[in-house]
Amino acid sequence: MSPDQMDDAIVNLKKERFNLRFQRATGQLENTARLREARRDIARIKTIAAQQRAKTK
Repeated sequence: MSPDQMDDAIVNLKKERFNLRFQRATGQLENTARLREARRDIARIKTIAAQQRAKTK
């Protein structure tokens, strides 16, 4: 995964997480575990990006 693809994935996951938070607040969210999954997916991508940056230095 290229750095640009990772940035795009992070942006999309942050948007999804934002929408999930609103759904939870309004009582429309059925799969509450998806909030945790989105948060962890963001962390995974950021970790991989940091490892790749450290590897290239």
